Amino acid sequence: MTPVYKLSASSITGRTNYGSMKAGFVPPVTVSYLVIAGGGGAAGADGGGGGGAGGYRNSVSGETTGGGGSAETPLTINKGTNYLVSIGGGGAGGGATGVSGTDSIFGSITSTGGGYGARQASGANGGSGGGSSARFSMNFDGGAAVSPTQGYKGGRAQTTGGSGPYAGSGGGGAGAAAADTTDGSSGGGNGLSSSITGSAVTRGGGGGGQGPNDAGTSGGTGGGGASATNNNDNATAGTVNTGGGGGAARAYNGKAGGSGVVILRWLTAEGTITVGAGLTADATGTDGSHSYKRITAGTGNVSWA
Repeated sequence: MTPVYKLSASSITGRTNYGSMKAGFVPPVTVSYLVIAGGGGAAGADGGGGGGAGGYRNSVSGETTGGGGSAETPLTINKGTNYLVSIGGGGAGGGATGVSGTDSIFGSITSTGGGYGARQASGANGGSGGGSSARFSMNFDGGAAVSPTQGYKGGRAQTTGGSGPYAGSGGGGAGAAAADTTDGSSGGGNGLSSSITGSAVTRGGGGGGQGPNDAGTSGGTGGGGASATNNNDNATAGTVNTGGGGGAARAYNGKAGGSGVVILRWLTAEGTITVGAGLTADATGTDGSHSYKRITAGTGNVSWA
């Protein structure tokens, strides 16, 4: 005689609930991101510090985040849920100081705006720190990079003469600190390269500092602005959508930092993105089995279906 096994009520209920959950389950989307904040503005007049690059946070496998950190963890996105995106603006350039850049956001990820460059003062802290400048036997440190790791510090400027010369250091970049300088000037720290769109692009360069060097100094690779030559108003701003810091000046105001950007990447088979009102974005691109979206301006929501 075949034995009869009794099923408990809890066993039956558990199997029923499991089946119900399985039928209604919607798999999430794994999204890699590159979130870059706006770059800091630079200072001018009797030398100035370059603007620091906007904070650079990256979760693409095999790449690095700003400041030498390992790639972060991609976000797990629930379909049908709105996630905030905001693109940080570059800070304005100025005389005594520039203005720090503003933050960029994707969901729970915030990249901090680049620190401003300063004249005869320390640079501001930021995603990457702003550069400093000095005169009259002074010395001032560059701004520090904030936590979590997003970039590098700005350069330190020091002078040894009683009435001159002056010195101006560059702003920090996502990939390198700006060099310190004594009685001279230094360029901006270099940015980092990412292939989140399938092609390598460098972003997040610091702005060049302005000292007694009539030739000016270069911005860091990845959109950092160059400082002015002599007393000319020919410093350059940070490049749009790179988070580059602005270039410093000598007899004029420094230049503005470049705006930030948010780039998102996911497996095409996992879902389709919708970009809400208030955001400016490129058409969705593809790279093999992945899709990506570059969002260049505004504040609004994105979602996947």
